[in-house]
Amino acid sequence: MNVYAIFADHVRAAVAELSREGRVPQGLDLARIVVEPPRDVTHGDLATNAAMVLSKDAGMKPRDLAALIAEKLSAAPDVTKVDVAGPGFINLTLTPAFWPRILAAVLTAGPAFGRSDLGGDAPVNVEYVSANPTGPMHVGHCRGAVFGDALASLLAFSGFRVTREYYINDAGAQVDVLARSAYLRYREALGEEVGAIPDGLYPGDYLVPVGQALAQVHGEALKEMPEAEWLPLVRAQAIDAMMVMIRADLAALGISFDVFFSERSLSQAPDQVALTIAALRASGEVYEGRLPPPKGAPIEDWEDREQSLFRSTDFGDDVDRPLIKSDGSYTYFAGDIAYHKNKVDRGFLRMIDVWGADHGGYVKRMQAAVKAVSHGAASLDIELCQLVRLFRAGEPVRMSKRAGSFVTLREVVDEVGRDA
Repeated sequence: MNVYAIFADHVRAAVAELSREGRVPQGLDLARIVVEPPRDVTHGDLATNAAMVLSKDAGMKPRDLAALIAEKLSAAPDVTKVDVAGPGFINLTLTPAFWPRILAAVLTAGPAFGRSDLGGDAPVNVEYVSANPTGPMHVGHCRGAVFGDALASLLAFSGFRVTREYYINDAGAQVDVLARSAYLRYREALGEEVGAIPDGLYPGDYLVPVGQALAQVHGEALKEMPEAEWLPLVRAQAIDAMMVMIRADLAALGISFDVFFSERSLSQAPDQVALTIAALRASGEVYEGRLPPPKGAPIEDWEDREQSLFRSTDFGDDVDRPLIKSDGSYTYFAGDIAYHKNKVDRGFLRMIDVWGADHGGYVKRMQAAVKAVSHGAASLDIELCQLVRLFRAGEPVRMSKRAGSFVTLREVVDEVGRDA
């Protein structure tokens, strides 16, 4: 039961009755009528803009039209007083018996109260958390996880067909660092003295069980292989172990996902990144060019060379964006374009990404890319969550898995509970 929707229907009925009586023109656009709380609580329980939005098409002054609508609304159920205020707003005061009746309906409906079919079963993809699979989730991930899950639940409650998605960043340098860190723990599990963890590797004890599992599965075999052979084996097993840990962390928050999508899968046959770039090139949205030198702060990925560029400025971005690095590998942005093209191909024309505020500079280019790969059919809404800052003894704690300095999500949940 939506009180505002109920009285919006009453307002529309009042205008329709005035039309039948010939007191206002027929065919007015009633979709713009809004019923909401009045700005000043002393003005009543509800307010409507009906006269303000209809007066021009009705050929009447807003206050004159408001007076006609108010006359009809005074006879509506549960209305005890109707006033015309300011330039033509209509304020309604409801009978004292109305609100207890609504409260009784709320109690009767229980958890189903407020559920609607507003979304019309339209598919919407909500991607959130997507923490790198290089260790347990830390307190910095909490806000985006809770916000994203709450948003997904509200959309589902409102009648959208929601897919909750986690993007596994299992490609790139950080997972190779994870593999080398796990390999060190593997050697340690075989009895080798490894000493202090070298700078640049992940020092956390959470990798000790990963090393032990590698030793149990492979024995001494990995030590006999060159890095080019053992790295992909260790990387895959380490990522799997991290995702088991991350799923458990999410479960501690009461959060689950419908889809865990692997970034690495995009570049496997068929190479979706290459296909996406080729399609954009064929449509003229990727070209070979040279970016002018940045003015002021340097632009990420800027290089003084001829390169493949996405025409993101055609879609509202500040500069065109590189897609291929000088070493021939794809930029992170290129992979993200292919990933969102994959979402479009799966039928999602409405997408929501929940990011940390430190990714704010990435918003325009990503929305530009979605417009391009969907030919304008899809929309991407990006919600930015402010970063969590934790202080210890008055000093900010820097969340760094490589430095081994972070407070895990599990520690926070164990101490204060998931609903804190």
